[in-house]
Amino acid sequence: MEKPNTRLHDENNGLDYVLVGDYYFPALILAEDSRPVGRWGRMYKRYLKEHHSARYQALLLSGRLNSYLADIDAQAEEQLELLTQQMAEREGVNEELKAANQMEWVQRMNRIQNRAEEVIKTTLIYH
Repeated sequence: MEKPNTRLHDENNGLDYVLVGDYYFPALILAEDSRPVGRWGRMYKRYLKEHHSARYQALLLSGRLNSYLADIDAQAEEQLELLTQQMAEREGVNEELKAANQMEWVQRMNRIQNRAEEVIKTTLIYH
């Protein structure tokens, strides 16, 4: 008995097919973006899944989801750093305060960080 081809190419649609058991399945390979998805990307992914499932599915099926989430994550990190720095300057939280009263500096920086994170969540993640 002749062994069937394990791979076929369809000229009509340009797809390759792989034999699995008795059936040929399309050999679809999605381009993976190797950039890591951090905290903000994971938050945005959850938001997309729950509130914009059509957009989530479109990004997932097109193979662009990971790249998109990595971009969102990078933007959020950049904005967070900038906002934190601007708020600290505006409120006078600087190295002089850190040297004079370290606990006060830590408390104020934590409050600034929390406020900046809330701004990122409302403007970039949950919009």
